[in-house]
Amino acid sequence: MKTKYKFPILAFVLAFALLSIIQLKVKNPMLIFERFYAGAGWIEIFILSVFAAFLMIKMLDKTQTEKWRNRTWLLFSIVFFSQLALGLMGFDKFLMTEKLHLPIPAMILAGPIYRFEISFMPILFLSTIILTGPAWCSQLCYFGAIDSAFANRNKTRKFSFKNMMLYKNVFLIVFILLVFLIRFFEFSLENTIIFALIFALIGISIMIALSSRKGKMMHCIAYCPIGTLVNYLKFINPMRMYIDDECSNCMRCTKHCKYNALTKQDIANKKPALTCTLCGDCVTVCHSNSIKYKLFKLSPETSRNIYLLITIVVYVVFLGVARI
Repeated sequence: MKTKYKFPILAFVLAFALLSIIQLKVKNPMLIFERFYAGAGWIEIFILSVFAAFLMIKMLDKTQTEKWRNRTWLLFSIVFFSQLALGLMGFDKFLMTEKLHLPIPAMILAGPIYRFEISFMPILFLSTIILTGPAWCSQLCYFGAIDSAFANRNKTRKFSFKNMMLYKNVFLIVFILLVFLIRFFEFSLENTIIFALIFALIGISIMIALSSRKGKMMHCIAYCPIGTLVNYLKFINPMRMYIDDECSNCMRCTKHCKYNALTKQDIANKKPALTCTLCGDCVTVCHSNSIKYKLFKLSPETSRNIYLLITIVVYVVFLGVARI
């Protein structure tokens, strides 16, 4: 069977199977159609599975990957926050539970530190990294999609962020220490929420003031503690990217990368920097076809197709069930 048909069919089958397990095994209806009409969840499963196959067809085309990744990522963010807004307006069926929390990715890290216990979100977060590596930061994070949209306002992307890892690590350490202090001094719930809101507002300000001007996702690559964790934890997943010897050093990828992962030094090292999310946008503009995916001893093309397959299926499942 040709790749053109094989991987879209696989995307449909895998998405349908995973969503079916959720539909059958989870007592509290997760799919929004099911919450309104009993049995309608199967209709949603079919639609989402067709959507997975459609995305696979589009993103197998290297010239279309970036466009559809950005579109679908933003779609996920819109769906996520729209359901939250409707839930807050009194439409309870759009909320997963009655226990609301601030929809800030950093809370995935702050929650376990503050409560000294592991909840559902950290487990889900680690599971996605095992399955898709760093795709959390290029396809699955509802906050990251907003940062990406701001960065897309400036297509030049000539900015290079020096000492970026230093800033990232400092922000991560400071954030963890602040959460420990909040727990140690037993801040009230109101003060804890204020701290979280201030942290989120600073992040949004970075998107508006820096990401939109520099053409880089400054919130995600320098400020977000979850983004920093992803940079280190992504090596749990075996997928990699590398630059082969046919590279002409045209530097088109450097200007194109929103994650500041393809500086001149990175290209000389023949691999993207730690902040690379395997998004594949650089592949779109590489005229020498030198930027490639690597999974064990498989061919670069097969490696890329497998990565797209897994990421798209996980994304579609998130689109169907991710709510607060």
